[in-house]
Amino acid sequence: MPRAAIVTGGSRGIGAATCISLAARGYDVAFTYRNKAARAADVAAEAERAGVRALAVRADITVAEDVARLGAELTAWTDALDLIVLNASGGLEREILAQDPDYPMRINRDAQLAVVDGLLPLLHPPATIIYVTSHWAHRYGPVRQLPAYEPIARSKHAGEEALRARVADLGIHGVRLLVVTGDLVEGTITARLLERASPGLAATRAGAAITPTAVAEAIIGAAGDRRLASGATIVVGGALEALERG
Repeated sequence: MPRAAIVTGGSRGIGAATCISLAARGYDVAFTYRNKAARAADVAAEAERAGVRALAVRADITVAEDVARLGAELTAWTDALDLIVLNASGGLEREILAQDPDYPMRINRDAQLAVVDGLLPLLHPPATIIYVTSHWAHRYGPVRQLPAYEPIARSKHAGEEALRARVADLGIHGVRLLVVTGDLVEGTITARLLERASPGLAATRAGAAITPTAVAEAIIGAAGDRRLASGATIVVGGALEALERG
């Protein structure tokens, strides 16, 4: 039976690169997107050109009804999932923050847990959940933060810690948790928004910035490496120690 994966936030950036790379390795791939249906259709079409099935699901993972519908659509699409990639995140969107100051914590912590809870019955042991984060969030506390990114780093760190607290329970279900942390990722919406808020940031990360494809390859490599124990962290690009020296 073909392997199947779900990627949250799969219509652009790291998520899209991960969907396409998974498809190239023979995974049937599903992904969520919040809007931009045409872009999602392009990602699905490219995945299908690899000879696999693709499913694009419009869903806001902060909305309980959308998460429930995602679970129902996936159940109709596949008998079992081998991999969940928790890539969707947010908190830099000014128009959302103006109405909901708690949005970073809702999407970067609460929604991650809701997706895991909602899709756990579909995971086929041995299965993997991968949480995608940034160096600034992974090392929140020791690392000096960019003011514009601090709420995202704090909430993504909270999301990581909340997921790590479930490692033992996930293990009972034959599921492991891995964390992939990356430096500034070229061409992503986060990189553009951070550059707008902190002009010159990209120049300071020259030589450390990474591509979405590099993160995608790290995600897929980790998913296929059964030597990695639950709770392991995979570092992509840059040096955590250099950030801590700040």
